[in-house]
Amino acid sequence: MDTVESGTLAVPGAELYFEVRGRGPLLLLIPGGASDAEVFRDLADELASRHRVVTYDPRGISRSLLGGPPPQPWLDTQAEDAVRLLDSLARPGEPVRVFGSCAGALTALELLVRDACGIRLAVAHEPPAMGLLPDAPRHAAFFEEVYATFRREGVPAALDKLSALFSGRPAPPLPEAADNSEFFLSHVMLPSSRCVPDVTALAAVADRIVLAGGQASRTHDVHRPAAVLAQRLGRELTAFPGGHAGYATHPAPFATHLAAVLTGAQPVPG
Repeated sequence: MDTVESGTLAVPGAELYFEVRGRGPLLLLIPGGASDAEVFRDLADELASRHRVVTYDPRGISRSLLGGPPPQPWLDTQAEDAVRLLDSLARPGEPVRVFGSCAGALTALELLVRDACGIRLAVAHEPPAMGLLPDAPRHAAFFEEVYATFRREGVPAALDKLSALFSGRPAPPLPEAADNSEFFLSHVMLPSSRCVPDVTALAAVADRIVLAGGQASRTHDVHRPAAVLAQRLGRELTAFPGGHAGYATHPAPFATHLAAVLTGAQPVPG
């Protein structure tokens, strides 16, 4: 494993914690949900031999402390934070590749639309853009009910209800620097699930988008938006090892698969 360099970046209303490891083309990994940079630790170690990998805690999550109110509007703030981070770390004219999962995939797609810092490729793994689905109102009502359960009964009851998104299975334990479940339920879940990507804007850069999903999550509701978006953009949906969090549960094969996608090679089925 390469030496991990860590630091913080002051941004309006927060301070972002980040880590850099490895050498080669710059690759930004964007976590989703309640996750922080720790969720990508093993994946980043696997990729560090061929990429300069940047991971970070989104604002309000773990070590990225807020200096003001939670981010509003959510997606704009997330994208602006990522832009500032890349501006501070990318060399002049250096192309950037981005991988984002869940809510982080929405940020990755927004970065590509803005083409901040010359995004070469964005890999969006199971973005929770439920508004793209034909039964979008049902999903909107579901997330509202999860939020109401959180306010009424607390975090465990809300997370138990949220498991329906993954066919009723509890989420696997993931590496984390801190438990961010309360912040996620309070400030991330609703705005991220309400995000509907601008399909027209994405179509203009579709050749730089890879829509991805987990092989083990193909029957889960959380997988469906990636499939719908891939179809609307005329792109193949790329299957990755594991489920919704395959990057954490299967880091070695996931890294091999992602490295192939990033170089434009045909990934090896696994």
